[in-house]
Amino acid sequence: MKPIHILNGPNLNLLGTREPQIYGHQTLADIKAMCEAAAQALDTSIVFEQSNHEGVLVDLIQRAGNEASAIVLNAAAYTHTSVAIHDAIKAVSVPTVEVHLSQPAARDAFREKSFIAPVAAGSISGFGAFSYVLGIEAAARLARSGADANKNKGS
Repeated sequence: MKPIHILNGPNLNLLGTREPQIYGHQTLADIKAMCEAAAQALDTSIVFEQSNHEGVLVDLIQRAGNEASAIVLNAAAYTHTSVAIHDAIKAVSVPTVEVHLSQPAARDAFREKSFIAPVAAGSISGFGAFSYVLGIEAAARLARSGADANKNKGS
């Protein structure tokens, strides 16, 4: 199986110090280590990347479309604003699982709308760093089952 690409959006490089009451004290490096262990337990591998730049995330999604078995995406703030990321996910033929550390719908009103959810195979949020582990498990199952990546890619 090709690796699962885990892509992280803006400000996630500040985890551990940024609003720990919302995002916890784990750093992005801690989450990467957790993801590597989860992938190893599932007999797969990961590519783990982060960017604060929307266009770079689009490039990473497009690359994952060729190199990955699935994508686990925490688009962070771009979840609520990026049609470009929505379109990139829609354009690739691998399933995408949306993940969030917090529960966006329980926060600011503007966080209730996700541009990612309509084109993702599913969404996992509110479980802190464990959201990533659940996302990897879902992505691996989707990849191994040969699930139709475009099944939920409406709009």
